[in-house]
Amino acid sequence: MGKKAKHFIKLVALLLSVLMVSGCWNSRELDELAVLMGVALDKSSQEGMIDITYQVALISGGGTSDSSGSASQVSGSETYWNITGTGTNIFTVLRDLTHKSSRKLYAPHTQVVIIGNDLAKDGIRDYLDLFLRYHEMRLTIYILVAKGRAGDIFNIKPKFSQITSLSISQLIQNQGASSETPQVRIMDFLERLLSGTTAPIAPIIEASDSEGSKVIEVAGTAVFKQDKLVGELDNTETRGLLWVLGEVKSGAITVDAPGGSAEIEILSAQSDVNVEINDDGSITAHIKITESGNIAGQKGSGDLSKPDAVEILVKNVQKNIANEVLLSVQKAKELGADTFGFGQMIYKKYPSQWESMKNNWDELFKNINVEVEVEASINGSGRIKKPAYPSEED
Repeated sequence: MGKKAKHFIKLVALLLSVLMVSGCWNSRELDELAVLMGVALDKSSQEGMIDITYQVALISGGGTSDSSGSASQVSGSETYWNITGTGTNIFTVLRDLTHKSSRKLYAPHTQVVIIGNDLAKDGIRDYLDLFLRYHEMRLTIYILVAKGRAGDIFNIKPKFSQITSLSISQLIQNQGASSETPQVRIMDFLERLLSGTTAPIAPIIEASDSEGSKVIEVAGTAVFKQDKLVGELDNTETRGLLWVLGEVKSGAITVDAPGGSAEIEILSAQSDVNVEINDDGSITAHIKITESGNIAGQKGSGDLSKPDAVEILVKNVQKNIANEVLLSVQKAKELGADTFGFGQMIYKKYPSQWESMKNNWDELFKNINVEVEVEASINGSGRIKKPAYPSEED
């Protein structure tokens, strides 16, 4: 290879390396951005308008340059700034923030979207469109429904985190430990909404009193019919739903036991659901739950290590799980909201029959037969086999 060719190759390699290291042409400095962490949507007192609260993280004391009188006062010790605006849609209010903040709003780190109760009852379909279109908004944002006004939640300072939105996100992620609150992201909510028959759900969030101060609590499930809030499930009914959806990850089941009661720790759970259209036109949903657990604790002196005692525990666990599922089914039927997605299952299995059923599915769902089968097992009892009671022989 000649010298000219070698020089040419080196020149090309140098040019390519320059192009590769210049990949941050559109980068923005952190101190030029207002990092959006949470969005709260509420029904406005003005007809046809909504109140929107944006929670922005304050980084390196940058909030001191934003002195809009419409926003909360910012001091060097504060870690977030709640900015509120009113408009007909989210994007308009988002753009109006340029009049209140000297920094450009940056949305990819948004953690949560909270919907106020009154707005949720009126319908929220039109307000979710932005989260599909706006390129900076991720579909993995958690969605929640507030029992009161959503914006009020952002005013509560968390105990273990510096930013309320981040604390709420972590709180939702931790719900797997009890499996009594669903973890719902924007994409999950929209998938249910777009199905036309599967009722969207979202965890419920509220401010509760604790030792003279307000704390944030998530408990239960908001149930929608299309895009309107129609009711809620309590913790037991919520776990009944999660059993069917195969989303129970952990938690505890309290059951009667010989000599008292026992707490069974859920180690794993799976579900299998099969929907059938019977010869008479009726519909049956066969639900099978498979669960395994350990004895986490007990009250009473019964020896739960004995085979007959274990058998009793297993039967009571199976009864408990089946009861939770049936309670959830009953509540869903009362609301006329197919939270389980049975309609979608029929559509996939019986597409031709579904055409004549889909427009009347809410009524058909109320009459669906549900059969629940539970297989449970108890694998161990922790570090002890017998309770901390003197033996009868002593």
